[in-house]
Amino acid sequence: MTKTLKVTLVKGLIGTRESHRATVRGLGLRRVNSVSELQDTPSVRGMINKVSYLVKVVS
Repeated sequence: MTKTLKVTLVKGLIGTRESHRATVRGLGLRRVNSVSELQDTPSVRGMINKVSYLVKVVS
């Protein structure tokens, strides 16, 4: 059983860097308040850390 994280996009992407938009898309988030359930891996943690000002994480 792997641990999962629920990631929610809480802020819009207008005015953000293109690489940050790509990271949000890579997390599976499309629009504000969309939720994605991801495995807790170091790569996913790094992506979340990069766009931490745009997302909210629930364990």
